[in-house]
Amino acid sequence: MERSRDWLDQVKGELEHAKSDVKGGYYDWAWFSSQQAAEKGVKAVFQRLGREAWGHSAAELLQKLSRT
Repeated sequence: MERSRDWLDQVKGELEHAKSDVKGGYYDWAWFSSQQAAEKGVKAVFQRLGREAWGHSAAELLQKLSRT
């Protein structure tokens, strides 16, 4: 089952969370939420391409993606 839309919905939530954290001065949590959004966004691309993505590093996931 292709679920890239689900991943993108989570990305939107993570980014809203990050914006809220910045406004509240919680910069460490804003960073974390932003990283989560990046990771989930890349996983959405993998999903859309019919591939599986494992890991939590957005940079490593992007490297894997670029090798295909």
